[in-house]
Amino acid sequence: MKFAKPPLLLTADGLALRRNEEPVFGPLSLEVGEGEALLVHGGNGTGKTTLLRVLAGLLVPSAGEIRIRGSKATRESVAQSCALLGHLLGHKGELSAVENLRFATGLNGQRDTIGIDEALEAVGLAGYEDSPARQMSAGQKKRLGLARLLLLPAPLWLLDEPYANLDLEGIALVNHLVEAHIADGGAALITSHGAYATPAVRSRVLELD
Repeated sequence: MKFAKPPLLLTADGLALRRNEEPVFGPLSLEVGEGEALLVHGGNGTGKTTLLRVLAGLLVPSAGEIRIRGSKATRESVAQSCALLGHLLGHKGELSAVENLRFATGLNGQRDTIGIDEALEAVGLAGYEDSPARQMSAGQKKRLGLARLLLLPAPLWLLDEPYANLDLEGIALVNHLVEAHIADGGAALITSHGAYATPAVRSRVLELD
């Protein structure tokens, strides 16, 4: 029996980036559809982080094209469709957990199915609503970033080494959140050294070397 191909959220063709005439990655092609994950494996220096920054619209590629739902990507379509969780989490240290999430949703919108308190509880930060981000541990800051993902309406999560700075419980939390997001029709592009168990979802693998 043939299964229907899921509708594509993001497609990249011939994508490449060079710095000072030296290739960082590519050219490569990829696609991510609704209800699936693309796992990007590769060691340090293979361009995983740079690839996600290009897909998120933070860097301009040297070659290739990115399409969102079949149309050439624009700053607006990327902002509406993609949410990035990177090494630099973007929290404002002087703001509390709640204030950081209000700031993020004020810029990017908020799902109507979940509130800020619910998101904090879902990632294990209940009781930290008024804690300044600068006072949180690395793992708690990562959890605050996960709460932001839950709140933003973007269907495609771009997760750069999402297991970093998390204990086994935190790793299981990431997998649970990704599984729930994909079951709800979302998608995820996840970079990893391959050292952690990946979520039990429909997945494909892209190897960078």
